[in-house]
Amino acid sequence: MVYAYDINILGGSVHTTKKITEALVVVSKENELEVNADKTKYMVMSRDQNAGRNQSINTDNSSFERVEQFKYLETNLI
Repeated sequence: MVYAYDINILGGSVHTTKKITEALVVVSKENELEVNADKTKYMVMSRDQNAGRNQSINTDNSSFERVEQFKYLETNLI
């Protein structure tokens, strides 16, 4: 079994980020992996406080939650 942790997707717009996310879902499926929509979040960083507010990232019948901040937890997997 293969696991992938902590993938960060960056894009210059919500549209670009959505396209990259869709590609991730497709490649994951091709490699018999699954993107867990319950654990997948996205954040828009912009000087415009309302950037992407009315947009959402939906792929493969899954909707990803938008967050205003996130906490990165480092784990040591040995």
